Amino acid sequence: MTGIDVVYACAGLGALCAAVLPTALARRPLSLPMVFLAAGFLVFLLPLDALPDLDPVRNRVLVEHLTEVCIVVALMGAGLAINRPPGLRAWSTTWRLLGLAMPLTILLTAAAASWLVGWPPAVALLVAAALAPTDPVLAAEVRVGEPTDERDDEDEVRFGLTSEAGLNDGLAFPFVLAAIALTTASQSGWSSEGLWHWAWSDVLVRSAVGLLVGVAVGRLLGWMFFQARWKALRLAEHREGFVALAATFTAYGLTELLHGYGFLAVFVTACTIRGAERAHRYHRVMHAFTDQVERLLTAIVLFLVGGYLASGGLAALTWRGAALALVLLLLIRPVVGWVSQLGGRAVGRERAAIAVFGIRGIGSFFYLAYALGEAHFAAPAKELWAVVTFAVLVSVLLHGVTATPVTVRLDEAQEPGGVSS
Repeated sequence: MTGIDVVYACAGLGALCAAVLPTALARRPLSLPMVFLAAGFLVFLLPLDALPDLDPVRNRVLVEHLTEVCIVVALMGAGLAINRPPGLRAWSTTWRLLGLAMPLTILLTAAAASWLVGWPPAVALLVAAALAPTDPVLAAEVRVGEPTDERDDEDEVRFGLTSEAGLNDGLAFPFVLAAIALTTASQSGWSSEGLWHWAWSDVLVRSAVGLLVGVAVGRLLGWMFFQARWKALRLAEHREGFVALAATFTAYGLTELLHGYGFLAVFVTACTIRGAERAHRYHRVMHAFTDQVERLLTAIVLFLVGGYLASGGLAALTWRGAALALVLLLLIRPVVGWVSQLGGRAVGRERAAIAVFGIRGIGSFFYLAYALGEAHFAAPAKELWAVVTFAVLVSVLLHGVTATPVTVRLDEAQEPGGVSS
């Protein structure tokens, strides 16, 4: 028996598990990511020949693009699932998490990284930015479900976490680019010109491109799917789910070609398509297809992460790096997430759940792989991978065990006669 035979067998079993486990694990304190992590860990402990090399330093490009595809598919599914129309008041929880919680999380995590681990500013900022976004892939248990005909039927926890995860993957990019610029700058640090360029180009212009392309592509596809006179273009009548992938990669590719933030564009495209004909059942078809593809990609990525852990992926982890991850997950995100929502729509248990479930995941791997390919940072790459992987591991275990019991309690509290705070 060779390693490649095991890979084929695991691929088949993994696909079956991706179909069976979501229902089997429903309302249990166990998540799909936990299962695939454990499976990868156990398989790579076996004494087999020709198992794939899982070193993310040597396979950086593969890691970058595999996680990239996984994220954009998840973002399309998240945008299609949200029933609530965008608005300043309706999405106030989202704006608070994006405008207050995420920058503060990055700032405090970077400060903790400098103090605890002793990393220079560029490295501290990179790790903080990579770990800041709430992950749209691994947050399935606390994410909005399939699209419905109701405009406002999401509870505030699921809506807040889904919309945050949909937008903050793109909005974390300016801080990753800032870390790259900082590490390539001269020893004197950034000049005022460099800071202005970052604020104008990396924050404003690239975000605006992502937003505008997302709206334009979403409106064009929404018109084509639901309103085009030529029947061949009205794809809503054909009910082809894979069209969601066409929308995903069209929006992402065009935005990246125009030097905008593709992650932002994909989510905006999905929300715009949804708004074109909000109650149409075709949204469920597209969402179901993206959900299936996302589960398969998630299974692959997490199986490989489990194998990486079994192959000594955390060998370079120091107690200081582990402490940084724990401080972020157990202190910084919960406190910042709570404070950012004071006076907002979420109250009581809802506010606490949104603050705690800032799930770290596949987006962190993408940002780290991307940045390490763009510049050399003054810290061993294996150490950076170990810290980020440990943070994701703890998040998968901690949030995977607690997500179902917490959401069940929240759902019960919202039922007639329940207590909502």
